[in-house]
Amino acid sequence: MTTADTAPLSYPFNIPESLELSEEYEQARNLPGLLKVRMAYGEPAWLVTRYAEARFVLGDQRFSRAEGALHDEPRQSEGRRDSGILGMDPPDHTRLRALVAKAFTVRQVERLRPQVKQLTQELLDELEAAGPPADLVDRYALPIPVAVICRLLGVPTEDRPRFRVWSDAALSTSSLTAAEFDANLEELRAYMSQLIEEHRRAPQDDLMTALIDARDVGDRLSELELVDLCVGILVAGHETTATQIPNFVLALLDHPGQLALLRERPELIGSAVEELLRFVPLGSGAGQPRYATEDIDVGGTLVRAGTPVLVAVGAANRDALRFDSPGTLDISRAGNQHLGFGHGVHHCLGAPLARLELQEALGALITRFPTLRLAGDVEWKSQMLVRGPRVMPVGW
Repeated sequence: MTTADTAPLSYPFNIPESLELSEEYEQARNLPGLLKVRMAYGEPAWLVTRYAEARFVLGDQRFSRAEGALHDEPRQSEGRRDSGILGMDPPDHTRLRALVAKAFTVRQVERLRPQVKQLTQELLDELEAAGPPADLVDRYALPIPVAVICRLLGVPTEDRPRFRVWSDAALSTSSLTAAEFDANLEELRAYMSQLIEEHRRAPQDDLMTALIDARDVGDRLSELELVDLCVGILVAGHETTATQIPNFVLALLDHPGQLALLRERPELIGSAVEELLRFVPLGSGAGQPRYATEDIDVGGTLVRAGTPVLVAVGAANRDALRFDSPGTLDISRAGNQHLGFGHGVHHCLGAPLARLELQEALGALITRFPTLRLAGDVEWKSQMLVRGPRVMPVGW
């Protein structure tokens, strides 16, 4: 068992202007034990890059998210993010998750499929009418998850552009100061509090009203928990999906054989989305450190109690010990138990909704435009926790 106290490497490894997985991850996977890394802010951490160890750390409740609030968490920016439900451990995490989970079951989400299908067709009609080149992000990828999550929460249509700014700041890794981070969060909380009061006065058939009932009638969450839960759903409910739609299109354009296969066999859209979730490393680096609550052996490294561990999901999803030809995009891959939505108690609550949106958005786009292609330079997101195009001009 190693406890090597070597100098930590600078982290993260991935560059923002690409979807490639850094070779440093491959090197780390081939080394015994874990790698010690240091981010721009916070204390050093152990980095997990292999699939088996990633599942272990994500699934073992001896690794705590809530413990991070008591430490100088490793992070890419000065500001400390309030992670809400993502920063909780059971039983608080279990209590809040149970209130939202019933809205995101596969059965409930499938009821939204006709609406999402109609929305994709309307957006594609507008794209076609406007003509190329068109920005796939602004005109297609972003409006789909934004419309769906806003409908679920009852956010007025005219307010949707406002929270794009808040969401960008919430996920930024730029040099925003801690005070600027806090100010952005308070502004978003104030907006959400106002929206909650409007829902109290005029209840609607949406998720926010159901959460308000849990707060006011069942007293199962505090007012701040209610506000932060709605904030978290709003931000998480659109940003990753809006980023992965253009990411997946880029990946398929880079693999024309796989794109042709998907057009030939549209029934593969489900497995194609799962493979793209495995293949495309979304994060600029691992986030949301887990703190060991006791001394634990992880892959031959002794992780001492109170020490943070970062899980590099993108690297774990390319582990040759778990996936055959891990560096190959194979949309017909079977048994694809990737970690794209995490694992354990913090497995992504909105995974069924994200899958549905990605399937419908990707399937409709490549069907409507059989000659879809890039029509200009991609402008990449910079200083963000997630990687992907901010502007992606396409033609057909």
